[in-house]
Amino acid sequence: MTTTEVENFPGFPDGITATGAAAKRLGLPHEDEFWSRGISACAICDGASPLFKGQVLAVIGGGDTATEEALYLTKYARHVHLLVRGSMLKASKAMQDRYDQIFNNPNITVHFNTKTVDVVSNTKGQMSGVLLQKIDTGEESVLEVKGLFYGIGHSPNSQLLEGQVELDTAGYVLVKEGTAKTSVEGVFAAGDVQVFLLSAGSGCIAALSVERYLVTNNLLIEFHQVF
Repeated sequence: MTTTEVENFPGFPDGITATGAAAKRLGLPHEDEFWSRGISACAICDGASPLFKGQVLAVIGGGDTATEEALYLTKYARHVHLLVRGSMLKASKAMQDRYDQIFNNPNITVHFNTKTVDVVSNTKGQMSGVLLQKIDTGEESVLEVKGLFYGIGHSPNSQLLEGQVELDTAGYVLVKEGTAKTSVEGVFAAGDVQVFLLSAGSGCIAALSVERYLVTNNLLIEFHQVF
């Protein structure tokens, strides 16, 4: 399209937002320096990489995400430390069976009432551990690990939708149950940016919702490629 065509384009009758969600960060002093160089927010993505395989690793968090990541990493790590800020794990009911797996796994050590203060490195600039602080006593210590995984949840990438469609208090797009419809007609949401369905399957629902909307409003235009 030419610049003029773009400027005069009337817009689309509908759209799907699938901007996803980004892993929450802690804002540690050296977090940016070691992000993807020792710090990760995706055990499934990075757990088997040469950087972490066979190493002692740590996972931050006490909920479903952290529990799953700790268990998953035992497949590849020599040992996993689960760093929990509170005094207990807060897994959902669906994850209650994971408790026994966590506490009975010899390759997992759970540290309660523990705050992660920063990442420490060796003389070569490589991550060598994490600086911890006991919340109840204030005592600090260094735990030697080669990798740190965040399991503290995600934040939706919905900033561009603020004031446009209805969001919940956490910023997730609210959709009608069983569909991908948002509060604005013709606008649909799929994937991790929306509340009701946090799965790849929601992309299919969004596409079907759009098709149904186009047909209902006589907006569907068939496209045939000319060869």
